[in-house]
Amino acid sequence: MKYYAVKKGRKTGVFTSWNETEKLVKGYPGAKYKSFKNREEAEDFIGKASATQLDLGPINSKSKPKTASRKHESAENFDFSDVITEEGTIIVYTDGGSRNHGNHLGGHVKASDKAAWAYLILTETQQVSNSGGEFGATNNRMEIMGLLQALNYLITNDLEKEKVTVITDSKYVLDAITKGWLAGWKRKGWKRGSSSQPTEKQTLKNRELWQQIDANLGKFRQLNFKWTKGHASNEGNNFVDELLNETMDRMGKADYQASLTPKIEKRTMMQQAKSAKAQDPSDSKPSSKRIGQTQGSPVHEKMSDKTKKSVQDVKAALRQMGLFDDK
Repeated sequence: MKYYAVKKGRKTGVFTSWNETEKLVKGYPGAKYKSFKNREEAEDFIGKASATQLDLGPINSKSKPKTASRKHESAENFDFSDVITEEGTIIVYTDGGSRNHGNHLGGHVKASDKAAWAYLILTETQQVSNSGGEFGATNNRMEIMGLLQALNYLITNDLEKEKVTVITDSKYVLDAITKGWLAGWKRKGWKRGSSSQPTEKQTLKNRELWQQIDANLGKFRQLNFKWTKGHASNEGNNFVDELLNETMDRMGKADYQASLTPKIEKRTMMQQAKSAKAQDPSDSKPSSKRIGQTQGSPVHEKMSDKTKKSVQDVKAALRQMGLFDDK
């Protein structure tokens, strides 16, 4: 079976029918596409395994790919009060991206192209985040790095015995682990084909990273993976996307330092109280970015009885700890 990768066309993605692919690229200005013998190589060509996206055309389309240089909000503006972290459960968001400018069809990533990874770890009491950059790396490499760095942090801090859920928008990383690709590569001696002298196409890219991830996975007691749509309304996924973009913005500047020191913040008691209602953290939900409000300014929304009771319960809990006085 052949896999047809459409990087630029009326619709982008990986397809298995040439008749379908031809309709997407024939007559399309600047179409970029190529056939491959396996899906992984096709996804590598596109730059990142992702859901198929519709392109409305070179004139009317306003969508911008993840690799584009764009304005974005500061990662400091995100609030994870509504992300549930059940007792003993850790939520991990990982992401990776690159800014691949002006590469021709079939060309490789340029040494000057910026790329970065990021992760966010949410426990009951802490919010841990980190990001790093690398020049000349692909999206896929950065997606792998984001996961690897997050797993390394959890293991280093003795959290591998906890229940962990990893949420990513990379189907490449997700499929490699959940569909047995990783196990197959390992069984074949960390290559795609079974030949003792693999060709360039059979060589497993980012082999050393996959080997480290494979070693790490076996150390976790309960590790689950979930996919979420990228660039949607999932707060955790948007946070790591903005974080890695901030890293790429700083790369190349005189004051840039590729720090690998995680940023650790406490999740406040009020944030934990807001998390009293369970919600799947991989689901898309309305943005909960912090909005500036003058202290004491009224909220002109009528609260439901259920909301009033929740507020009263929170006040009671804080009052018992001497942290709230409404007299």
